[in-house]
Amino acid sequence: MPQGFNIGPLTIRYYAIIIIAGAILGGWLASRMAKKAGRDPEVILDILPWLLIGGIIGARLWHVFTPSASNQAMGITTENYFRNPIEILKIWNGGLGIPGGVIGGALALIIYCRAKKLHFLEWADYIAPGLLIGQAVGRWGNFVNQEVYGGPSKLPWAITIDPPYRMPGFEQVAKYHPLFLYESLLNLIAAGLLILINRKWRSKLFTGDLFLLYLVLYPTIRFFLEFLRLDPSPVNGININQTSMLVVLVVAVLLLVLRHTVWAEGLKTREENLDAERAEEIALMEAEKAAEEMEAASETAEETEKSLEEAAEAADEAADEATEEIEEAVDEASDALENEEIAPAEEVEPDEEPKLDDDISSYPNE
Repeated sequence: MPQGFNIGPLTIRYYAIIIIAGAILGGWLASRMAKKAGRDPEVILDILPWLLIGGIIGARLWHVFTPSASNQAMGITTENYFRNPIEILKIWNGGLGIPGGVIGGALALIIYCRAKKLHFLEWADYIAPGLLIGQAVGRWGNFVNQEVYGGPSKLPWAITIDPPYRMPGFEQVAKYHPLFLYESLLNLIAAGLLILINRKWRSKLFTGDLFLLYLVLYPTIRFFLEFLRLDPSPVNGININQTSMLVVLVVAVLLLVLRHTVWAEGLKTREENLDAERAEEIALMEAEKAAEEMEAASETAEETEKSLEEAAEAADEAADEATEEIEEAVDEASDALENEEIAPAEEVEPDEEPKLDDDISSYPNE
């Protein structure tokens, strides 16, 4: 299966295209959610490059510090990366860990929100469903690279892995669980759940709950799928991906429980202040929008007035031209009449009077 194409000396990899497509789709959904909440959706466009940069750096570092078992078998270890630091930059050779990507993206969002004086948890809520969509799309890059597959399978939807990409000890096995597909579909379902929860129970949620629910749903998906994976990432004999997901899941659940019990009263007050801030921003946005509409209407009126003036000028010019043409035509006709010679009338000779051949006196009287 081809993994990319060349444009001159430049190699474009399908994996990168798929990752970017997922990020754009996730960013679009996040901007929709921000707009629905009364926030400026353009902020998401400003945030997106920072999230991509932070996410890629975090994902790469996660791989560097937690290489998979197959990578370690090929000598691709943390020690090897430290001995050859340039290899860390070669992300086109593979090696991105989603847990590190989430951490890196979250850190980038924290820095951005501090710089712009925004609420991190609020914008994390808007981003959470889109993040799951981006992950769902991005997992198809693993299909192109023939990676992130499960154990051998004879199911109808099992995928064929080419010999160069099979795990040691499974060289003769062709069909495997499409683990990337399972995660992609489950991520889409999780994104739909977050959107549904936000729509149905928005009044009962505190700011940050949607992001914490993401930290419940995705780690749950990843924790159970790790049982099917042939190529875990062992650190001191522990599957670090599965273990870290379990820790995040437990912490997120605990925080949600505390937020809606012990911390509920304090969060309600904070939520009221945030609602007032949102209302103020919505009013400001509406005022700016009204001002823009008035300015646009004024410009339209000016353009209409200008068009009418131009039309009037064009009509005057046309009338002047028509008057000149009529005057010229009258002058030409007058000149023609003055120069025309009238021929004299021909003399008409009167007919001779008829003559009687015989005198009437020659006829007898009766």
